Amino acid sequence: MASDEISVPHESVSGESSGQHLPTSETVTAAARLIPNQINYIIVSPKQRGNPVLKFIRSVPWEFGDIVPDYQLGMSACALYLSLRYHNLNPNYIHERLKQLASSYQLRVLLVQVDVKDPYHALKELAKMCILADCTLILAFSHEEAGRYLETYKAFENKPADLIMEKTEKNYLAKVTEALTSVNKVNKTDSATLLSTFMSFNKIVEASEDELSLCPGLGPQKARRLHKVFRQPFLKDFKKSDNTNGQDKSSNKESS
Repeated sequence: MASDEISVPHESVSGESSGQHLPTSETVTAAARLIPNQINYIIVSPKQRGNPVLKFIRSVPWEFGDIVPDYQLGMSACALYLSLRYHNLNPNYIHERLKQLASSYQLRVLLVQVDVKDPYHALKELAKMCILADCTLILAFSHEEAGRYLETYKAFENKPADLIMEKTEKNYLAKVTEALTSVNKVNKTDSATLLSTFMSFNKIVEASEDELSLCPGLGPQKARRLHKVFRQPFLKDFKKSDNTNGQDKSSNKESS
């Protein structure tokens, strides 16, 4: 934004955090290793001078530079910063910024600061805009969260995708527990009880509803739910449903 445009509200943001889990500062710092032939700092447009978000970019270095986006996060990644309050006052601003950006970067992030009480309509329009412009929409509910997103994108620029993927247990007990607890209301205690009673996952699946309900603490409701889940097909029979719909349509025509 231009210096007079950076009148985007800089006061503390009202509202709760988005609840999304970002890596800790220590993790980000450890990830931000020097890599040959790479820009190892965030380049910030002078238009962002005075933005409180800059105070919270602490784990990776940054400096001002003459760039089209607001933040250059790597050789092929950039971000535009937008306050929703500013967007409501100047709805054409972000259209012009996206036009200027075009397809200059492989990854284009629109970092939106949610600083209004009723953001839903504006966010819906911005989501549509990002889909058409092939941008990634990221919401931040505080200046600190926005800063963390920027430094995390930079720190993990050259890291493999599996580094930030959820780590899954490989042993048999963990796999069975994960499968059983995916059923609504079934917890880890129930899973342990079922395994100790039936000794294997196959026997749990083959058990009758009455046998399942006899497990201590499980009860008839959970037993019924488990029994039903085990007997549902893994894949929906789309052909069968299509034939049924066709028969319904033909019967409706005959009756009319």
